[in-house]
Amino acid sequence: MTAHPSYPLFDPTDPVFRAHEGGKLGVHATQPLRDRADLALLYTPGVADVSRAIAADPSLAARYTAKRNTVAVITDGTAVLGLGDIGPLAALPVMEGKAVLFKHFAGVDAVPVCMETGTVDELVDAIVRIAPSYGGINLEDISAPRCFEIERRLQERLNIPVFHDDQHGTAIVVLAGLINAAKVVGRSLESLKVVVSGAGAAGVAVTKLLARAGVADIVVCDSRGIISPARPDLVEHKHRLAATTNPRGLTGSLADALIGADVFVGVSGGQVPEADIARMAPDSIIFALANPDPEVHPDVARKYAAVVATGRSDFPNQINNVLAFPGIFRGVLDSGAPQITEAMKLAAARAIADLVEEPTADEIVPSVFAEGVSETVAQAVAVGGRP
Repeated sequence: MTAHPSYPLFDPTDPVFRAHEGGKLGVHATQPLRDRADLALLYTPGVADVSRAIAADPSLAARYTAKRNTVAVITDGTAVLGLGDIGPLAALPVMEGKAVLFKHFAGVDAVPVCMETGTVDELVDAIVRIAPSYGGINLEDISAPRCFEIERRLQERLNIPVFHDDQHGTAIVVLAGLINAAKVVGRSLESLKVVVSGAGAAGVAVTKLLARAGVADIVVCDSRGIISPARPDLVEHKHRLAATTNPRGLTGSLADALIGADVFVGVSGGQVPEADIARMAPDSIIFALANPDPEVHPDVARKYAAVVATGRSDFPNQINNVLAFPGIFRGVLDSGAPQITEAMKLAAARAIADLVEEPTADEIVPSVFAEGVSETVAQAVAVGGRP
């Protein structure tokens, strides 16, 4: 990993750098340490009694340690934001920021864990080895397709929730937004023709969750065009997409897929020409989520679409993962659920959508600062995980 030649020079007077100086996290004690009596309780000799009890009954760790409310935010720095493979040290400010969001929005203590990249086996083994300290694992900014296998193996080996936010957080908020966007245009989810641009982590998860929610006609495109069984160049996860999407058997480019489409979901970062958007169906829905540069600029998208969403905070309808992941982990940590199920993801999406009582073209998801978002999602997740 080497420095990118186009990165801006470091400027310590920039307000961004001043806000990050010293890092964004600290450690605080939950019990007072005032004198020798407190020291004897919190550390030796008193702590030995707690350690012996946990050794005899490991379930007591959830009650007598911070494990029950602590999540590891883990990355290898191979797919950070739109910056790409910048390595674990450069990823640390992002992971710190994620931890701040966990704490602010849901009271979850999150610890950034930035590790050197390696093979799937090496990363899985390393994460399994540190997992006993945590009540959950949030995977972040790990490149596709490795991220799929890493998450799957960790879910098989660990008895705590494992969640790749780039996949599932994005998919949950997209589904929430689409539920309400469909209401705005007077359509059902089941009737929509959806085009997903991007077959990486987010694109795969969005496709799967929309299908589980009832969307029957989804066409996925990558940089080479429509994913279909006719293509000889597909890697394993795209083979699976080809077998489960594109019911009309379309072939060709993204432009071909967009003809008559009701919904465009962009999670690729590529640019879509205005002429291609103009070929979508009337009253279409455009979610151009690449950040900071959407696949379609909102001003252009609004010429043709009834509802437009982006990943940016300076336009209406920000599709932001922070609407989902803090409440999801709050819900599973409080309920003691050992995994985050598909039912929980659907319940979270519907809960987020329901927070907007009367959706409009400019409000299909709640603000990230709206009261009660994380609490509502947490409750929905806890209920959604019951047998």
